Amino acid sequence: DLAARPVAAPLLLHIGDYVDRGPDTAGVIERLRHGPPIAGVPTVNLKGDHEQTMIEALAGERAAGTDWLFHGGKPALASYGLDPDGPRAAWRAAVPEAHLAFLDRLTMTHREGGYLFVHAGIRPGVRLEDQAPEDLLRIRQPFLFTEQDLGVVVVHGHTPVKNPVVRRNRIGIDTGAVFGGCLTCVVLEGATLGFVTA
Repeated sequence: DLAARPVAAPLLLHIGDYVDRGPDTAGVIERLRHGPPIAGVPTVNLKGDHEQTMIEALAGERAAGTDWLFHGGKPALASYGLDPDGPRAAWRAAVPEAHLAFLDRLTMTHREGGYLFVHAGIRPGVRLEDQAPEDLLRIRQPFLFTEQDLGVVVVHGHTPVKNPVVRRNRIGIDTGAVFGGCLTCVVLEGATLGFVTA
């Protein structure tokens, strides 16, 4: 889309869940950590709940490790050459320091004009600067059903839907690629929006 319709100052934002959502977590992180996938286009990578769970599991948090294994950690570990049923103590050592540094640098939100980009959403009624990380990464209700003016239009993923959802206060773009749906990108140019799917 960018090649067909160039813009003066493009920005590419990824909204999380680079890990656990396919067979090659290590390859995805390796690609993203090397910089913009489109030459000359600045890129912002946001943290999703799967990255947070991986960080916690690699730090040795037992509950996070169990959760990670249940929600996609097994293929992620296999992508690093590990037996997912092997000892948890080996997990952190198998992940390259550069990958850990990439995960540590991920931010939770990015604001651009009247849009706030975040993995899952925000808690209605809470100021943006006071949002809890847990909500930014995992919230569904009451965010998905609120009609409240949030002060920004929130662009988010996390909750898969068949088609992108456009409301006056949010744009949901997780169309379930991990479950066989398409991968959706929202293209925002001022107040104009469109979608590119693959």
